[in-house]
Amino acid sequence: MLITFKSHAAQDLIMMKDLAVTLLGIIGKHLGERGVITSAEMPAAIRKLEAAVLDAKRTHPADTTVHPGNPDEKEEEPLHLGQRAYPFLDMLRASLKENTDVLWGV
Repeated sequence: MLITFKSHAAQDLIMMKDLAVTLLGIIGKHLGERGVITSAEMPAAIRKLEAAVLDAKRTHPADTTVHPGNPDEKEEEPLHLGQRAYPFLDMLRASLKENTDVLWGV
């Protein structure tokens, strides 16, 4: 299932439900049929997400080992939280700058 986040300050952001549940959980929100992150909640939400991204980087640093074999046959590394959270963080930052809410399910 896909969830679409909307803000007047940014383009719509579409993500998988499991990622939306994870990111909203980090900031203390629950994925309901509809929801909002108000501009007043943005600073705390941004801080919590940034802290979670830093923690994830410390816990799972990038794999720097060399893999033998054909470079074209390498398995792709799974995306870590930081890579998956940055588009959402960008939307929150733009919304904070323009003092507008982020909505979903509307």
